[in-house]
Amino acid sequence: MGIIRRRFIEGTVAGILSAPLLTLGGCDEKSGTANTTLALQSAWVNDAEFIGYFIALSKGWYEQSGVSLNYMSGGPDKVADEVLAARACDVALTTPDGTVNAILKQGAPFKIIATQYQKSPLGIVTLEENNIKKPSDLVGKRLAVPPANTLTTRAFLNLNKVSPDSVTFVPYAYDPRILTAGHADATVDFVTNVPYTIRLLGKIPSSFLFHDFGFRLYMDTVVVREETLRTKRQALIAFLRASRRGWEENFRDPTAYPPQFANSWFKGTGREIDNEKYFNEQQKPLMETSNGLFSMTEEGIHQNIASLRSIGLEATRDMFVTDLLAEL
Repeated sequence: MGIIRRRFIEGTVAGILSAPLLTLGGCDEKSGTANTTLALQSAWVNDAEFIGYFIALSKGWYEQSGVSLNYMSGGPDKVADEVLAARACDVALTTPDGTVNAILKQGAPFKIIATQYQKSPLGIVTLEENNIKKPSDLVGKRLAVPPANTLTTRAFLNLNKVSPDSVTFVPYAYDPRILTAGHADATVDFVTNVPYTIRLLGKIPSSFLFHDFGFRLYMDTVVVREETLRTKRQALIAFLRASRRGWEENFRDPTAYPPQFANSWFKGTGREIDNEKYFNEQQKPLMETSNGLFSMTEEGIHQNIASLRSIGLEATRDMFVTDLLAEL
């Protein structure tokens, strides 16, 4: 999984042509009344990052909650914020930097109503033999950085009192073989997934999160248009409740469900089911919280605002809405 989807939205959202809303009809089995349709735009292609939604769908928990959910897979050609702005979905899984950028630069009427990840999985990935355990260990090293993450990486280094000029940035195209071939000492990538590939290449991986060294952002934030928040509030609560149930079921045993979706949600991705199991296990501590899955605390929100401001995005508290979470 690449992190090109973590980029800022540079295009003009207002210029996107409106697209028809994709729907999936349904009726509540108990009442016989039509369920409220919600279209969910995923942040990336189908992998373990979204398995909680697949579980809730497979068990009929959305339908039982009064929601007909149309799950829309993502990919490198889809930016979830843009799909949401084009009114082609009701709910989007995004990154807070992309969403806040859209609000500030294009006037997008968005609200962040929940977050899937309490800690972004973005971090430094390296080989154990390179002995890079903290930001200061990057001084004098070659750091492979995707173009989309250059600004964030520089802010992360500055936050940790490491001059970006003391680190050699090299281009990175989401291929960890740059490490095993000795062309870089570390990469900026997802710690949930890339270490698995490094092990397949015969090396021992090592990694740490940006979050654990002060650069704190949510990821896969749940974003809606203000109009949807007004007109489909109860359906959004039902969606969050059923989704939380799916993720809670998943984390009872992170190895249990990936094999069950080998011939459905994960079919044709080119990834091994063992990779999905690894991903699922690694993401569990990044998502779970004593406040409940999807929650956003005041402390967490203000940490996000501070990190966003460090990369030039003047986020404000009113961009985050927490009252739906109180009803879960």
